[in-house]
Amino acid sequence: MKPTNIFDPNYFHKVVDCQWACPAHTPVPEYIRLIAQERYTEAYMLNWDSNVFPGVLGRTCDRPCEPACRRVRTEENPVAICRLKRVAADNKGDIAAYLPKVPAQKNGRKIALIGGGPASLAVARDLLPLGYEIDLFDKDPAGGGMMRSQIPAFRLPEEVLDEEVNLILDMGVNAHFNHEVTSMKEMLDKNYDAYFVGTGAPKGRDLELPGRAEVGPHIHIGIEWLASVAFGHIDSIEGKVIVMGGGNTAMDCCRTALRLGAESVSVVVRSAFDVMKASDWEKEDAMNEGIPIINNHPPKAYVHENGKLKGVLFDKVEAIKGDDGRYTYEPTGEEVFMECDHVLMAIGQDNHCPWIERDVGIEFDKWDCPVLDEETLQSDNPKVFFGGDSAFGPENIIWASAHAHKAAISIHLFCQGKDLKADRPPEGVNLLSTKMGVHEWAYDSNHDPSARHLVPHADPAKALSDVKLEVELGFDRALGAKEAQRCLNCDVQTVFSEKLCIECDACVDICPMDCISFTENAEEDVLRNLLTAPASNKEQDLYVSEDLKTGRVMVKDEDVCLHCGLCAERCPTNAWDMQRSVVHVPQLGSYSAG
Repeated sequence: MKPTNIFDPNYFHKVVDCQWACPAHTPVPEYIRLIAQERYTEAYMLNWDSNVFPGVLGRTCDRPCEPACRRVRTEENPVAICRLKRVAADNKGDIAAYLPKVPAQKNGRKIALIGGGPASLAVARDLLPLGYEIDLFDKDPAGGGMMRSQIPAFRLPEEVLDEEVNLILDMGVNAHFNHEVTSMKEMLDKNYDAYFVGTGAPKGRDLELPGRAEVGPHIHIGIEWLASVAFGHIDSIEGKVIVMGGGNTAMDCCRTALRLGAESVSVVVRSAFDVMKASDWEKEDAMNEGIPIINNHPPKAYVHENGKLKGVLFDKVEAIKGDDGRYTYEPTGEEVFMECDHVLMAIGQDNHCPWIERDVGIEFDKWDCPVLDEETLQSDNPKVFFGGDSAFGPENIIWASAHAHKAAISIHLFCQGKDLKADRPPEGVNLLSTKMGVHEWAYDSNHDPSARHLVPHADPAKALSDVKLEVELGFDRALGAKEAQRCLNCDVQTVFSEKLCIECDACVDICPMDCISFTENAEEDVLRNLLTAPASNKEQDLYVSEDLKTGRVMVKDEDVCLHCGLCAERCPTNAWDMQRSVVHVPQLGSYSAG
């Protein structure tokens, strides 16, 4: 194998698994260290720079970072990264001094943001400091989009959402709420310099079963029903409720219905439990509130009498897992009738842009999603950019932030007459020598195999009687500090210097994971099996040195390294050094575009 180029920005970025997995590439270990030092305001701002909504995401994120956490490969449970983000948000001080300055003198360019959700708000935040004038249009009476309309208040308190939404609006957004855009042609006629569409994926799917027309008033589209609850149009639901669907919206619907007075609530899913789209913790929260999840039951028909819904008839299937891990479903021949008075339909969402005429130069694919350049998020109409759910379909808030950073760079380059790809700011990486182990260091580097800490919850009786009472209370400072100690500091890298190495094998002897080897070089497939412990996970790289004096090479398996620093402590010649990798993922706030 060729020697590893550790100055490739993405090499050590990939090694920091949590940051690599985060769509917005939040520097997770760095903000966790700041929490451990009780520097909550700095930890919050580090998050705000990349993911824009730390208080919201600390409660609602889908947590793609956590399955990637190195703790999963050393113990069972990852660091509670999401909940630590909330620790920073809950304990931050005055952030006014840290906020970007917005110039009073504008640059002469006007941008229209259509939709007031997380993607549009994040675009506004990125563009305002560069002097752009921003007009935002949204049909709802307040900003936040799906964060406000589809996430129940018992998961995301209104005051938390308002704080982070208003932080951006108060930077100087010209907000036009209660203003539904019904024609893209009309918007284009206003001749803005660029347009960003962040209207989400607002069309909930329905299910046309026999009897659907007769029981219309008893069937509710999940996202529309949640929005009606959020804006105070619905404050109760009576009788027995069935929620159809296995995603996070279904979990929000069933838990909301329970709080609004339903006699009973059941979730019915056509697929097996372990392939449901809902996050594991969302399913756990629902079941902990006594809501049954009934799997392997595809719906067959609505049963009604004189226009009144009596229940739903389901087929029962057997889930058979194949060698490839996928399920096939075999009918058992059994039918199951479940009594209910209401059905909440949460079987998915589709892009829905009827207000964008199909002759304005924006091409749509067969899923009604706009055809976009994935790097620039520009549509076929060069003035129009998309992001969030309206770009590629339903995702999480963290994806909206990631799209927004990309789109804001593209809009800026477009308005400056530059090439949207060739002139994009580059990625970068800095390596900073960092003391580890017995030396004084900013963080305790001991590898403590302690279990993940449990987050406190509100009293169940009170929580189930109040649709706005937050259920999860979050970590206090003490629990946050303990959980922070579980981070393995994956951004502090083991950096090897061939010139200093005497091949004494001291690092090999002390490594607790047997991840360092000195061996003859070979092609990767062969080399992986020549190591002290074979490196079987090909998704993780091998760190390969230049040739040493003996002709051998040093090879480290990045998959299982704990970043504990023992190799650097033990090395008699300082051939190993612990260096913190600071990955620069470009966005408008972090470079001067001129």
